[in-house]
Amino acid sequence: MKIPLFFIILILPLLSLAQESIDSELFDKTTLVYAEDFDGELNLDFWEVRQSSTWKIEDGILKGSQSSKEFQEKKIAEGDRAHAGFKPVMWLKQVPAEFVCTMRLKYDGEWGNPKFPLLDLGHHFHTISFGAEETTLTLFKDKEVVKTGAPLLPLGEWAEVKIELKKGVLLFTVNGKTHRFESVFIDMGEQRQIDFKGLDLGTCEIDWIRVWAGA
Repeated sequence: MKIPLFFIILILPLLSLAQESIDSELFDKTTLVYAEDFDGELNLDFWEVRQSSTWKIEDGILKGSQSSKEFQEKKIAEGDRAHAGFKPVMWLKQVPAEFVCTMRLKYDGEWGNPKFPLLDLGHHFHTISFGAEETTLTLFKDKEVVKTGAPLLPLGEWAEVKIELKKGVLLFTVNGKTHRFESVFIDMGEQRQIDFKGLDLGTCEIDWIRVWAGA
C-alpha cells in the first residue's frame, strides 16, 4: 500500500524524536520528552520568562538578557531590586522527576555575585552556582552545600552540558568532565523545572536542549 506523501511529512518529526537516544549512567532506559532547536517560536508550554527579562530567538539560538529600564526602575521603586530583571531568568517546565537533560549553553557577563550564573534543578531545590573560583551545589537553599573546588562552566564560551538526576544522585557533566553529587536531599519532588539565571547585565544563550525521562 502506498503511503500518502502528506502523511510521511507529518510523522517524520515524530519518528526523529522517537529514534533519539542518550547514554546514561543512572538509567537503564530513557524516553525523550522534549527536544528543541529554536528554529521557530518559543514553545510557551515548556518555557516561562521570569522577572520580565528579555528573551528572543535569533539564528537558531535562544538569547536572554536584562529587562527593560522601565521595569527595573519600577521594581527598585517598590523595594524589590532582587527581582528587577537585571539578569536573564527563564524556567524550563514539565521536567520529569528523574531525568537526563543535555544542552549547548553559554553564560556571558562580568563576574560579581559568586552565586551567579546558575542552574536550578527544581526551584531552589538543587542550585548549581558557577562562581569564578569554584562551582557550588546548594540543596534546598541551605540544607547541604557541596563545593567542587574548581569552576566547571566556562564564562563566555559555549559548553556542552549533561545533567542526570535521580533520587539521591546528581551527575553534572560539562564538556565531557563529570562531577558526581550524592545526598539524601537530591530529589525533584513536585518542583519539576530547570531555572536558568545569568549574571547582572549579562546574557544567557541556549543553542539546543533535550530532556529525557529516566527509568
